[in-house]
Amino acid sequence: MVANFDEDVERVISPSKLAHVVLRTNNLENMVTFYKTFLGAKVIYENEMLAFLSYDEEHHRIAILGVPGTQAKQQTTCGLEHIAFTFSSLTDLLLSYRQRKQKGIPPLWPVNHGPTTSIYYKDPDGNMIETQVDNFDDPDAATEFMKSKHFSENPIGADFDPEEWIEQLTAGKPENELKVRKEVGPRGLPDFF
Repeated sequence: MVANFDEDVERVISPSKLAHVVLRTNNLENMVTFYKTFLGAKVIYENEMLAFLSYDEEHHRIAILGVPGTQAKQQTTCGLEHIAFTFSSLTDLLLSYRQRKQKGIPPLWPVNHGPTTSIYYKDPDGNMIETQVDNFDDPDAATEFMKSKHFSENPIGADFDPEEWIEQLTAGKPENELKVRKEVGPRGLPDFF
């Protein structure tokens, strides 16, 4: 069957996956070291201006491009807010949090958004990174939560203490109980945005 390349459509074809993110920097060596550590990644290719990193079967998930003359990131300008990486379980999310902490990478913001439980970080250039776990087993259930009164009232979420959650998991509390968002009422963005 030959595609109809001239057909009028309401919606374009969606991509099959997000392949990679490229970050521009004036701090190549530190950025490469950070992402190798942060993602448990390996460098697939690197030279004096470019590095390709992967943490899975893809040939690269993150590319870092060192461009002379690149200015430092300014928090108040338009641009990509953050990139997010999903873990398969709350235990893995919290284990990676502890491992990063041991490597000198502190979290910026642990928050249960409702659809996800997330821990945010900043890289050496000030780019934000979200690590997350889905709180619902079914994407439709997450979508329904996002249509709820609670989410409308507070789409940001409720902060949590990863160390307390680790204690509760270690004591036998089930992941699905921890992942239920506590309702804290309306709130705005934290002051680091």
